[in-house]
Amino acid sequence: MTNPVPIALAQLNAHLGNIDTNISRLAGARAKAAANGAEIIVTPEMYLSGYPCDDLVLRDDFMDDVAIGIDQLAELTSDGGPAIAVGAPVRDSGSIYNSVFVLDNGKQIGRVDKVNLPNYGVFDDKRNFTPGQMPGPIMLRGLKIGFPICEDIWEPDVAECLEESGADLIIALNASPFDITKPEMRLQNAIARGVETGLPVIYVNMIGGQDELVYDGGSFAINTGGKLACYSPSFSESVLIVTAQKSMGALTLTGQLSPPDSDLTAIYRGLCLGLRDYVQKNGFPGVVLGLSGGIDSALVAAIAVDALGADAVQAVMMPSAYTSQESLDDATKVASLLGIRLDTVPITPAMTALDEMLRDQFAETKRGVAEENIQSRLRGLILMGISNKHGPMVLATGNKSEYAAGYSTLYGDMCGGYAPLKDIWKVDVFRLCEWRNQNLPRGAAGPQGAVIPQGIIDKPPSAELRPDQKDTDSLPPYERLDAIMAALCEEMADIENIVARGFDRTEVTQASQLLFRAEYKRFQAAPGPKITPVAFGRDRRLPLTSGFNPIKP
Repeated sequence: MTNPVPIALAQLNAHLGNIDTNISRLAGARAKAAANGAEIIVTPEMYLSGYPCDDLVLRDDFMDDVAIGIDQLAELTSDGGPAIAVGAPVRDSGSIYNSVFVLDNGKQIGRVDKVNLPNYGVFDDKRNFTPGQMPGPIMLRGLKIGFPICEDIWEPDVAECLEESGADLIIALNASPFDITKPEMRLQNAIARGVETGLPVIYVNMIGGQDELVYDGGSFAINTGGKLACYSPSFSESVLIVTAQKSMGALTLTGQLSPPDSDLTAIYRGLCLGLRDYVQKNGFPGVVLGLSGGIDSALVAAIAVDALGADAVQAVMMPSAYTSQESLDDATKVASLLGIRLDTVPITPAMTALDEMLRDQFAETKRGVAEENIQSRLRGLILMGISNKHGPMVLATGNKSEYAAGYSTLYGDMCGGYAPLKDIWKVDVFRLCEWRNQNLPRGAAGPQGAVIPQGIIDKPPSAELRPDQKDTDSLPPYERLDAIMAALCEEMADIENIVARGFDRTEVTQASQLLFRAEYKRFQAAPGPKITPVAFGRDRRLPLTSGFNPIKP
């Protein structure tokens, strides 16, 4: 039996472009790991720079900062403490690589470049990086370690090469964004590589929010045969020790197991993490949102408080003549339960003024969508005015169902710097509200207990832009609409395919028409956290101008 080698999995939250902060955070994690006896500390993919950097890697000054950071980290290892395996981009001979730097005894002892560059979904690695050569293992603290980088562990070729080159262990560095299907997929994929190679696998993943992406962590280790040896907490930074030890020629990993977050817990915590990092990393003092008394704005308010704390959240009720007393009361209840400031700014005077201003333009026409949208845009104007004056970022409160159907007003309720529910179907809005009323998520800054009145959850959804308006006046019930839209958006299924599943042809045709007509709105929408396998924005890309019509004459 050889001496054990403790390896620290540094599941850290990188601030993209802030090299000094990332170095400081890693230095702190290394000190903690050293105190726990670690000999090696491993970061996620591209930790030093943050990921995805996109075209920042084309800037010489940015890449110079990264190179200086690598030298600083190498110098850090001259103290005889843990070796560092850190992800970072690098320029070499006119090419840019996504790489792992192995640092020990004050110098760089090895570098591995990413071989398989993903170019699908949210990934554009082939735009910015050159693929590396097939790697061999690096000898580090008595172990021959292979360092595949993210996509390299999703394909069998790199792991096979490492096994054939005599590796004892695979440690994969990852910046794998969250969606509700990902945690299980990662685990099964790593097990497959372990079975194919007969090697233990350690999987280190990023944590934190980056624009529309949320990294959930969930780092883990698997022994030969697929048995789980370690699992890090989801949606939380951690420095977890996994001990590698050889006995009778076989390497075994041992560590701590934390159960992964379940479905709704993971979604809610992902929404909180995405919002918190977007606000804080961009330097906003807090957020402001319109609190209508409806379910979407109530859920956004709860997420904001859980993510940022009540003192950083301001709500504004902006009633019109069509706003019911029930909605006024419900908004007040939500604000009271969450402990947030609620201001009231009626929009009726502005509606009257605009009616007069547009009298000649709207003469001899019936009141309709134009007048309704003016109300929504007045509310957006008020929120942006508060944001400009006092600094909080405006939160848009629309959900994925509304964005899909175009049941949202450009420059109105779509107005904002961030849209927390942009990738949440309406049916899941209801589920999340029920869940939050019964659960306080780990790390949440909000209060325990029910924070969304049951009356808000139970009442029929309405934009309240005209008398007795209901969402179902214009849309199918959300239970059917969401299933149809999910097939259209996430599967790219066509009308005949969806009708064959038993859905009503009229509803499917209507949904398809609405989806295509609203593409220009979504193009201008605020970013929001990716939760489903295919999100609007970076994930799903369609032309704004197209003669294609799925409705055949």
